[in-house]
Amino acid sequence: MAHKAIREADGKRMLARLFKDYSNGKYVISDKCVTVGPDTDMTELPNQYKWLTTEKLVVKPDQLIKRRGKNNLILVGANYDQAKKWIEEKAKAPITIYGKFDADGKPADKGTVGQLTHFIIEPMVPHNESDECYISMMATHDGDAILFYHEGGVNVGDVDAKASRLEVPISTVPTAAEIEEKLLEKVPVDRRKLVSGFIEALFKFYADLNFTYLEINPVVVTQNAVIPLDLAAKLDNTAEFESGDKWGDIEFPVPFGRTPTKEEAFVEDLDSKTGASLKLTVLNPEGRVWTMVAGGGASVIYADTITDLGYMNEMANYGEYSGDPNEEFTYLYAKTIIDLMTRNKNQKGKFLLIGGGIANFTDVAKTFKGIIKALSEYQQKLQENQVKIYVRRGGPNYQEGLMQMRELGKRIGVPIEVYGPETHMTKIVSIALNGGN
Repeated sequence: MAHKAIREADGKRMLARLFKDYSNGKYVISDKCVTVGPDTDMTELPNQYKWLTTEKLVVKPDQLIKRRGKNNLILVGANYDQAKKWIEEKAKAPITIYGKFDADGKPADKGTVGQLTHFIIEPMVPHNESDECYISMMATHDGDAILFYHEGGVNVGDVDAKASRLEVPISTVPTAAEIEEKLLEKVPVDRRKLVSGFIEALFKFYADLNFTYLEINPVVVTQNAVIPLDLAAKLDNTAEFESGDKWGDIEFPVPFGRTPTKEEAFVEDLDSKTGASLKLTVLNPEGRVWTMVAGGGASVIYADTITDLGYMNEMANYGEYSGDPNEEFTYLYAKTIIDLMTRNKNQKGKFLLIGGGIANFTDVAKTFKGIIKALSEYQQKLQENQVKIYVRRGGPNYQEGLMQMRELGKRIGVPIEVYGPETHMTKIVSIALNGGN
């Protein structure tokens, strides 16, 4: 499972479009939500969205930023001209976002510097603070968990300690009655049915669309409506084949303050040109442990095992190639990683883990041809960087692919150890980093 955060606007558009189906029409979420990006012509927006000039507005950045209220990044009750001016001012120069604040509301960390590029504009929802609640849902080891707290908003505090929690076993959906009994003790009696029904439908939405995290804080509860105000969400992006049509046109943005490297942008462009999946995130260019993993699930296993073995600070990259990419795309992907890996020498040497699970339809030998071509071109640099390569793969033609890798090691003078599906993925990481211990 790969947890990838999405923009607030994308999550709210999904709610507006689909939530009535998960609640049998009982709850309707407003679709009044506008995204402003670097290429948005704000002078034209009111022509498309008439409500921008007739309602009071709320404006905030939409870049995976936490604690926007404490960072003074929410404009409330503005008209459109004020909203436009505020966005232009905030996007003018880099700013610092603080993640922690002390009891007096002063920043308690050095902050993250970055440029604001994306904003969300919505109608203001007049309400009392007493109407605010907190709801979140998250994937756990044994299923999912629902957290609810009868207060919400910017000062909600430590919800892990405060909130009521309902554990939901895998492949089950809690009923409204169960939710009311376990979570809503402190909600006014006349609103419990409304809230419990909303949470039941929200969980169906969360589970069916393969969310791994969904937080609404605050959600406003009135006598006859439940209105999400601020939303944060993550999806399992490996489930795109199953839920992509329902997700619609969304993106997985990089966190605030992080600009994609040239290599990450190149791989993203490759990914857009193929039906296969090619992903790359550079974590530490100076790291000694590099991976080239087939499959999103396998990439998580490799990353977790590297971390468990105490090499988290040496993990250089994270990503995947999957969906049976052709030889040329695999070659370009592999070349990008190998080039990054061999730029800076380390006296202790480096490790390249080429692996994956047991493929269902990917021709292992064919995809290995692209990797072999890239490794051959970097023969000298691989030797100079004292790179040791460990390969583990299973699936169609895996024996031929492993044989080609074994022969490559002899030909280019680089240590390459190969393993088939009889050896577990986590064992390969241990063999590479800890000599098998």
